[in-house]
Amino acid sequence: MLDDIRDAVRKLCADFPGSYWQAKDRDRAYPTEFVDALTSAGWLSVLIPEEFGGSGLGLVAATAILEEIHRSGCNGGACHAQMYVMGTLLKHGSAEQKALYLPQVASGALRLQAFGVTEPTAGTDTTRITTFARRDGDHYVINGQKIWISRAEHSDLMVLLCRTTPREHCARPSDGMSVLLIDMREAVGNGLTIRPIRTMLNHATTELFFDDLRVPVSSLIGDEGKGFRYILSGMNAERILIAAECIGDGHFFIDRAAAYAKDRKVFGRAIGENQAVQFPIARAHVAVTAAALMVARAAERFDAGEDGGSDANMAKMLASEASWQAADMCIQTHGGFGFAEEYDIERKFRETRLYQVAPISTNLILSHVATHELGLPKSF
Repeated sequence: MLDDIRDAVRKLCADFPGSYWQAKDRDRAYPTEFVDALTSAGWLSVLIPEEFGGSGLGLVAATAILEEIHRSGCNGGACHAQMYVMGTLLKHGSAEQKALYLPQVASGALRLQAFGVTEPTAGTDTTRITTFARRDGDHYVINGQKIWISRAEHSDLMVLLCRTTPREHCARPSDGMSVLLIDMREAVGNGLTIRPIRTMLNHATTELFFDDLRVPVSSLIGDEGKGFRYILSGMNAERILIAAECIGDGHFFIDRAAAYAKDRKVFGRAIGENQAVQFPIARAHVAVTAAALMVARAAERFDAGEDGGSDANMAKMLASEASWQAADMCIQTHGGFGFAEEYDIERKFRETRLYQVAPISTNLILSHVATHELGLPKSF
């Protein structure tokens, strides 16, 4: 089945060549046509159960889709959140919420691609977020700020993590946070302001400002105050899926470098005959292959319902570092041509660099492994 999925995704991606992505990158434009094609083909709804209009497949299938997208030179960052954000709604939403929203997300009538967690003063210390939702009768009134929230301008719904009880009033730092499902169509201009952030890559990221945004209490997912634990599984899925994208990126760089090294001739011979060129390509291949095994294990454990937080973190770290190693090697192999827009190397080089920082930094992963796997004392 996975081979069939990969073949189908590869064929779809062939309709979106490098020139398409180069144009989007130059204009900082959202790849609407690509997202619509993935939606119509059902690839963004693979994790949604069949009863709600999805395919009911697992994360293993989802990783195959995103890996193939990136190996083909495309970018799943425009829409990958559609796969993992809805997990919070699926696992913890009410029957009414799931019945109302999931079929529309599966069909593409609604986009659920925004995950509102990070804040400028909290960073990766999620327990210190301060965006607050105050109960006022049948509504919550939200005030605060979020940053690095990608796709907010291109999403109809957003899963928002906010405080409903001040941190200092909670027994544990992770208590007192709740998850709200925000209808962006109604919120923008009525208490929600979206401000784009221009970055070194075309990732449609933004900062959000909440100023007395009123949302109905029915927006609450699950129980009030338990939001942090609700989003953890979504975060693990996110890390595994992005790791799969990094594996795809790694293969893209290796494929391009190997092909170029065979054809490019300098001093009367193919540069790939030189060990100084071929060995870095081979080393990158070894690193990507090893990281791919970790990603596969993490996805399988996730699908089995096991506690695979450490696996998800390690997979993301290994895959992001392997893809960056491959990217650097590919630039070096191509020399000056690697910096030319038409080769797509420099674009993918910028895109894959992001994933050593987001959605979780390498240092935080190492801290998690040290404390949870090795029993070392917390370093912060």
